[in-house]
Amino acid sequence: MINKKNLWFLTLFSLILVLSVYYVTMPSELLMTTNNDYTNTKEVSKSEEEPTVNVEESNILTALRIEAEEQVSSELEELQSILVNADASAEEKNLAYEKIKNINNIRTEEEKLENIIKDTFNLKAFVKINGDQIRVVISSDKHDNELANNIIRKIQENYEQNKYISVKFQV
Repeated sequence: MINKKNLWFLTLFSLILVLSVYYVTMPSELLMTTNNDYTNTKEVSKSEEEPTVNVEESNILTALRIEAEEQVSSELEELQSILVNADASAEEKNLAYEKIKNINNIRTEEEKLENIIKDTFNLKAFVKINGDQIRVVISSDKHDNELANNIIRKIQENYEQNKYISVKFQV
């Protein structure tokens, strides 16, 4: 006998299954984007067209964020597997929990510094904190030593101890 819960489950599961089959069998032309911000096509002979990708300033920062996010998420998965593992000792679980808290604190701090740079200097930035080293990548055409020094000073104001801060400009 099928109750309401099982009926809803089967209905939703079949809907998801149909949509996933539709997506997999969809022609690839429909998935390509025609937005000029992302792809352009060279005008070559009629027999051969090669798409080119324009990398914009924000795309570089996005790529850095994605790379950092993948690294952090894989580390978090490992730590969470330790927390869930029944064979792990209490000390190992506490250590994993502390590392997760530390990772979340660092992520919050990086976002805070990115917002400070955006609010103060009106620049898009990517910030990566590794111990006492802070790496800042700025998306700007203007490569100015004075601007880099001001960014370093603004970031250092947030810390009592000296940090090793590097600023890199990406075009």
